[in-house]
Amino acid sequence: MNLLGIHHVSILTGKAEKNFEFYTNVLGMRLVKKSVNQDDTSSYHLFYGDAKGNPGTELTFFDIPMLAPTHPGVSSISSTSLRVRDEESLQYWKKRFEEFGVTHEDIKKRANRNTLAFEDFEGTKLILVADDGEDGVAAGEAWSETDVPAEHGIVGLGAVLLRVRNQKPTARVLTDVLGFEHVDTYPSVDGDGLPDVHVYSTGEGGVGAEVHIQERPDLPKERIGRGGVHHVAFRIPNEEEYDKWAEKIQAAGLMNSGKVDRFYFQALYFREPNGILFELSTDTPGFDVDESVDSLGQNLSLPPFLEDQREQIEQKLRPLTLKE
Repeated sequence: MNLLGIHHVSILTGKAEKNFEFYTNVLGMRLVKKSVNQDDTSSYHLFYGDAKGNPGTELTFFDIPMLAPTHPGVSSISSTSLRVRDEESLQYWKKRFEEFGVTHEDIKKRANRNTLAFEDFEGTKLILVADDGEDGVAAGEAWSETDVPAEHGIVGLGAVLLRVRNQKPTARVLTDVLGFEHVDTYPSVDGDGLPDVHVYSTGEGGVGAEVHIQERPDLPKERIGRGGVHHVAFRIPNEEEYDKWAEKIQAAGLMNSGKVDRFYFQALYFREPNGILFELSTDTPGFDVDESVDSLGQNLSLPPFLEDQREQIEQKLRPLTLKE
């Protein structure tokens, strides 16, 4: 019973319109689901992914207008990786970022991979990472209806970087409970004298199945706001294994949400000892359960248990105009 890799990463935004413009028009990702935060149906929840909305490709955003900025620190998911084909793609993106005025670094090695770190308009820390033919969890399919050439398109999620004061309790949950293995250590590229980064891997391995951890006892605790990462979700193949994972998390003594039906996937939430929110999510049934693949993201989608409240929900939602 192994987790397959990263399912999705959820982030906070204060401006859904500008968020949509950046992730579709600049990054060339596809809006695969326009829905609502099921825990607060007065706000939108946007999902961006690959051409088919495959598991392991989605960045999701909770829209909270007027949200204060994030104050970075520990107990945080401090960066999220996005996969591209190879180093040539990184060169393409470096040039594109310069054209669009996107804040970015030079191409650097992280975990012996070619990477390009950048930020969105709210300061969200993102890293493009080149697959360069590496074995591991399969990538998705680049969205072709964009001006980003398909050969350079974003094809999925890569590793997340966790920053914590003490990595041991977080590592213990990853290895003893979730079944990850410690597979590598690499030097920090953020400055001289900073602690190394530890790499933990699950499933078939590769960048789509990794969590990176860095100890930073010198930093304050993060105060999350716009641009901050709310949680990371890990992939479970189906509902049968989901039931077993729910039992395992409970048996491990981790306080958790219990099983939560999100309709597009089944979920379970818990915080690891440093306070970072983890989620376990099923690959099934998927984002095309209520829309065809061709029409993903075109309309406001609600799960069946909210459908009878559609009129009230739509009345509470602020107008949202998303322009290609």
